Amino acid sequence: MPLRSDWSHRSCSIARGLDILGDPWALLVLREVFFGNGRFDAMKARLEVADSVLTRRLGGLVDAGLLEKRAYDDGRRPRQEYVLTPKGEDTLPVLNAVSIWAEKHMPAPADRAHMDVVHSGCGQRTTSADTCTACGARLTAATTSWHSRTRSDQPIQLSTAAADGAAA
Repeated sequence: MPLRSDWSHRSCSIARGLDILGDPWALLVLREVFFGNGRFDAMKARLEVADSVLTRRLGGLVDAGLLEKRAYDDGRRPRQEYVLTPKGEDTLPVLNAVSIWAEKHMPAPADRAHMDVVHSGCGQRTTSADTCTACGARLTAATTSWHSRTRSDQPIQLSTAAADGAAA
């Protein structure tokens, strides 16, 4: 028995979107890939998730066309890492919106437990998911950084969709 209903053919676009993005693990996996953390072991450690859960979510995101696998060599054996596709990169405003909403409405458990969306072009924090509120420029993965104080003292430039077999 499936864990939930299949909403992929619903007439409501929100329901269809939630069919893929409605699982919190899916959004957290995408967060890691946007942060440039696309290797299974690194994601597993950062997310503190079971292998089976991560494997299922990665498979679902690959099947949905949001991520693709890319080979890399770690010196021991060939391995796969996950990179964004253009379709996956288009989820950026969704993740930005969740982060901005949480920063506004959910108390952080610690001073360092904050994440700001920063427009790399002007260097300013934004309170919009798709447009810089300081300069009005459109936010894309190439022009957006996330400042997660638990990861870095400086904003981290986001990964973009894979291009010609290599991350852009």
